Amino acid sequence: MFESAEIGHSIDKDTYEAEVPALREALLETQYELKQQARFPVIVLINGIEGAGKGETVKLLNEWMDPRLIEVRTFDQQTDEELARPPAWRYWRALPPKGRMGVFFGNWYSQMLEGRVHGLFKDAVLDQAIAGAERLEQMLCDEGALIIKFWFHLSKKQMKARLKALRDDPLHNWRISPLDWQQSQTYDRFVRFGERVLRRTSRDYAPWHVVEGVDPHYRSLAVGRILLESLQAALANNPKGKHQGNVAPLGRSIDQKSLLGALDMSLSLDKKDYAEQLVTEQARLAGLLRDKRMRRHALVAVFEGNDAAGKGGAIRRVAAALDPRQYRIVPIAAPTEEERAQPYLWRFWRHIPARGKFTIFDRSWYGRVLVERVEGFCSPADWMRAYGEINDFEEQLNNAGVVVVKFWLAIDPQTQLERFEEREQIPFKRYKITEEDWRNRDKWDVYAEAVGDMVDRTSTEIAPWTLVEANDKRWARVKVLRTINQALEAAFAKDKK
Repeated sequence: MFESAEIGHSIDKDTYEAEVPALREALLETQYELKQQARFPVIVLINGIEGAGKGETVKLLNEWMDPRLIEVRTFDQQTDEELARPPAWRYWRALPPKGRMGVFFGNWYSQMLEGRVHGLFKDAVLDQAIAGAERLEQMLCDEGALIIKFWFHLSKKQMKARLKALRDDPLHNWRISPLDWQQSQTYDRFVRFGERVLRRTSRDYAPWHVVEGVDPHYRSLAVGRILLESLQAALANNPKGKHQGNVAPLGRSIDQKSLLGALDMSLSLDKKDYAEQLVTEQARLAGLLRDKRMRRHALVAVFEGNDAAGKGGAIRRVAAALDPRQYRIVPIAAPTEEERAQPYLWRFWRHIPARGKFTIFDRSWYGRVLVERVEGFCSPADWMRAYGEINDFEEQLNNAGVVVVKFWLAIDPQTQLERFEEREQIPFKRYKITEEDWRNRDKWDVYAEAVGDMVDRTSTEIAPWTLVEANDKRWARVKVLRTINQALEAAFAKDKK
C-alpha cells in the first residue's frame, strides 16, 4: 500500500515556483465558492509518519488559502472534560460548519494507531475502532460532509536519514521531537497497523491519499492538487443527484393492530396512591444519583410523546427530586442556523453529560424519524438511515457508561382534544396550544405509524423504549420515575459483574 510513496518523488524548484501561483489562485477561488455556497463542510484528516511534513504542509496551506475559513485542531492527550464523556464527543464538538474547513491532527485514526502500536489493546479492539471510524465517516458523508484523508509517508530508510541529518545539524536538531525518536523504534509496527487501518477505511466516500513526504516541493503540490480537485468535484456535484438508497415502504400490519393501540390507556392511580408512590420514587432517584457508583455513569432521559401528553409535568416531577446542580434540561425545538450547518446529531452530542451528571432531553434526536419524516423536512433516505445512526449513537453512549432511558408518552385522541380545549380556556395554559398542535391532529395516524417504526427499529437491549400510558398523568409520572430508577439500579448491578 505504501510502495509508490517510497520511490523518492521530487520536483525541482523552478517547476514548483512556476506552478504554485496558479494553484494558490485556484485554491482561493474554490475556498470562497465553498463559503458562498455553504452546502457542505470539509474535514481534512492528517495522519502518517512523524517527520513526513504534516505540520509544514498544513502551515503552507494556511498561507496559500484564507486561514480565517480554516480551523486547525490538534487532539492530544484527552482532557478531564473529554475523559468524562464518550470518546467521539471531542471530535463532534470540533466539526466545521457548512462552508468551512477543519483540519484535524491527532484524530480518531491517531488514537487507535498509537494505542495498538504501544500494546494498550489487542487487534479486536483495533477492529472495533476501525468499524466505528467507518460508521462515523459514512454518517458525516451522508450528511453532506467532504472528508479528505492524507497519510504522509516516509520509508524506514528515509526516516532514519532525516533523523541523522537533523541530529548532526546544531541549527536544526531542535526539530527532532521525542515522538520522532519513539516512532523510529516502533516504525515497523506503526506501518503494519497503519496499512491495516488504511486498507479497511479507504472508501469511495472518504478515500485515503498517501503522499511521500521526503521532498517538500513534491508533497506541497501533491496535497494542494488533491485538495483542489476534491473541492472542485464536490462543488460541481448536483446535490439532488445523490444516491437515495433503499427507500421501499416499511412493513405494515395487515390486521390494523399497532404498538400504541395495544396499550391499556385505562391505567390510573388515585390521589392517595399517587402521593405515596411519587414521594417514594423521588427519594429513590435522589439516593441513586448521590450513590458513589454514579461516578462511573451519566444518565440521559429522552422524552417524546403526543402533544399534550404531559411531558413537561413528568419532567418537573423528575427534577423536583434532585439538586439543580445534578441535572440539566435541554429543550429541543426547530434547529438554529448554527445547528443546520452541522450534521443533525451534532446538536445532541454537545449536550451529552459528564459522568455523575443527568441530562433530560425534552424532544430529541428522534425528531429525524418523527416530525422530519412526517412533515417531509428530510428525504426518505435520510430518515431511513437515521435508525442505524441513532442505534450506533446510543451504543457509543452505553459503551461510555451513559444510561439511556427513553419514554414515549401516549394518549388517545379524545384525551388530547380535552386537554387542548382546557388549555384554550385557562389563561396561564393558553401559551401551550398553537395552530400547529391542532394541525398535527389531522396527522394522528401518520404519526402513530412513525412511532411504531421508531420503536421497532430503535428499541434495543442497551436503550429500550418505555411506552407510557399517559391518559392518567399520575400513572405516567410514577411510571417514568420508576423506570429511571430501575435503569440506574440495573446499571449499578452490572458494575459488580
